[in-house]
Amino acid sequence: MMSKRFVSVLAAVLLVFSATAQQPVIKGKVTDKSGKGLGGVSVRVLNTSLGTITGQEGDFQLAALQHGSYELELSMIGYASTVVTAQTGDKGDANTYILQIQSRQLDDVLVTAEKREGLIQKAPLSVTSLSARQVQQYRLWNAKELTAIVPNFYSNNSGDERNVTSIRGITTTSYDPAVAVYVDGVNQFSLDSYIPQLADVERIEVLRGPQGTLYGRNAMGGVINIITKQPGNTTSGFAEVNMGNYGLQRYQAGIRTPVVKGKLFAGASAVYHQRDGYYTNEFNNSSYDKQHALTGNYFLKWLPASNWSVTYNFKHQNNRNHGAFPMVFGVEDAINNAYKLNQNAVARMVDNTMNTSLSVQHQARDFNFISQTAYQTNYRYYQSPLDGDFSPLDAVEVINDFGRDWNRVKIFTQEFRFSSPAQKSSRLNWLAGAFFFRQHNPVKQATHFGEDAEMMGAPMTNFSTINTSTGKNRGMAFFGQANYAFTSKLSFIAGLRYDRENRELKVKGEFQPDGDDAFTTQPDTAATNTFSAISPKVGAAYQLDSQNNIFASFSRGFRTGGLTQLSSDPSQPPLYPYKPEYSNNIEIGWKGRFLENRLQMAVTAFYTGVTDAQVPALVLPDAITVTRNTGKLNSRGLELEAAARLAEGLELDYSFGYTYAKYSELKVSSNGDEVNLDGKRQIFTPDVTSMLALQYSVALLPKQQVALVARAEWIYLGQQYFDLANNIRQSPYQLINTRLGVSSRFGEIHFWARNLTKRKYMAYAYDFGAVHIGDPQTMGITITTKF
Repeated sequence: MMSKRFVSVLAAVLLVFSATAQQPVIKGKVTDKSGKGLGGVSVRVLNTSLGTITGQEGDFQLAALQHGSYELELSMIGYASTVVTAQTGDKGDANTYILQIQSRQLDDVLVTAEKREGLIQKAPLSVTSLSARQVQQYRLWNAKELTAIVPNFYSNNSGDERNVTSIRGITTTSYDPAVAVYVDGVNQFSLDSYIPQLADVERIEVLRGPQGTLYGRNAMGGVINIITKQPGNTTSGFAEVNMGNYGLQRYQAGIRTPVVKGKLFAGASAVYHQRDGYYTNEFNNSSYDKQHALTGNYFLKWLPASNWSVTYNFKHQNNRNHGAFPMVFGVEDAINNAYKLNQNAVARMVDNTMNTSLSVQHQARDFNFISQTAYQTNYRYYQSPLDGDFSPLDAVEVINDFGRDWNRVKIFTQEFRFSSPAQKSSRLNWLAGAFFFRQHNPVKQATHFGEDAEMMGAPMTNFSTINTSTGKNRGMAFFGQANYAFTSKLSFIAGLRYDRENRELKVKGEFQPDGDDAFTTQPDTAATNTFSAISPKVGAAYQLDSQNNIFASFSRGFRTGGLTQLSSDPSQPPLYPYKPEYSNNIEIGWKGRFLENRLQMAVTAFYTGVTDAQVPALVLPDAITVTRNTGKLNSRGLELEAAARLAEGLELDYSFGYTYAKYSELKVSSNGDEVNLDGKRQIFTPDVTSMLALQYSVALLPKQQVALVARAEWIYLGQQYFDLANNIRQSPYQLINTRLGVSSRFGEIHFWARNLTKRKYMAYAYDFGAVHIGDPQTMGITITTKF
């Protein structure tokens, strides 16, 4: 009896010992080029939550879920980030990995363009990635400043900080963008709900061309993917002060720390930004478009087990603009009298945006799982009326301050994703998922006609028209994509997405003479519109050698359809349905590295065809956009990107984009007649974008990593148009940005200047002739400390 029990216990012990002995382990050692072990190197397993820090001798060890090969990212301040392949083993010898000095070698660049981490060199699509270091070098504070840094990318706004973005001639023309924005995996959904301020950024990825298969609605031009910094097992943080002309003050700080090491982490960052107006209002000789904003990002991250991760994130931006829409009628007046306007209404804008999300990730032996739940709101109104005629006349004003029940959009989104595990033994990498959303958008806006209204063509004076609309939208999507390696060099990509969306819009119109009660002109009327879209992708990639890859693909994207709002124009009936707009893209590209990773290049040629083009018509004085499917657009072009370490401390970055985008069919209504605009060029699309950046660093105290840094950036933007008839034209122009200072591992101080030559140019214009000028020359000093 005792013998049987002893045997059972011994068997159980041996079983446990055997299971323990077979636990997959990733071992390694990280050294510099001389063979000296490097302590404090961050070691992270891609597409998992696994990570560690090397010991004093550079050694590390990680437990894996199963045997096989994994990709590891090795990073440390002062050294080029490197991605290596590691094999698990029970008691095998550790592999040795060498890190090179950052000034002598380019970083290995990671992207999540295909919703899983991978090297940019192997990603079979056109994507630009900017690291946290590059975001700081370029002094990127707003997403619009990516213009020309990314080939064939243009972004700007009319003075209200809602960027209109164009990639390859596919441009945003309504509140449904043509370029999707994601922040920490959350779709920013519409122009209402996204936050353009950039703060505590780890990486920015810009995917060019339709991304409908994985990203769905409103990604027909591409995707801007912003990833903020995440915490680890060591406390780190920063503080930054910026001071400059036009009363600029910008304060930024952040901290990331473990609450319980290895289990619970917290982080927070915030930016406060204020400046005087760039414009002077000659009506009362005051500063116009004076702004201040507070932006925050706060999160908790919990690791209940080595293969589970739960992250809660809360973001907000509270923007105040004393003089939104600083615009002048006519190009000549706007340029010759730059930064001066004459408006009798100030339009004090309050713009509050909130974004909260919960992300749950799980890595199993056979798959990875991610759930992303998000809720977004935006409440935007004018505390004082907006000048609708952009003049000193008491003619037209726009009012939308009707309380929190109106002009407050609410959005709920949910995405589930399953993907192949991080272990790389299989030839097949796959991803599948589902996406759901609900949107509630109640809008109430009044257009007031004052004493001078008849001078603007109004039939009478001192009255208001009030338009009320309530939009309720919901949708769902199912998608999947797979990459299969037929050989060690050749792989094929195939994917498909199905979207279905339902839109409901309810409208009401009222007329109100000053001092009297309002009466109904358009009784409550509602309509619905349901549509679906299929977004396929197919492609192939071939590895010429370990440093050179080529790819070719076809992809499709779409911009959602909808229903038109109520306006004062009787020729534009409300609740008119318009269909989704589709873009079909063919591209072929090459990516290569040379000279021991000191030179990196990428070249892409593309052709895009847009069908059922959504052509906007701005109805004045309501400031409402009416959309119709009435065009076909063809866009073709070329892109080049290069990065190099030319010599010790000398860095070069270059981008070039050429786009020829024109309408093969375009018919619009004007004054009751149909106008044929076939052959006209696309709006908000420079035919050439070019950027050259040179930076030179001289070591002052090598051991303390103290260096003198000088940087210059040259930006060239080619000819572009701001109206469909191509009457409002901006000639090619150049901008120069500079930066000079001292940096160290503990912080930096530098002086900077943007638009050094004081170039005056149109940044944005409406088709009726109101023009917004680009930012003037700005100069300042930045002081940053890190710990």
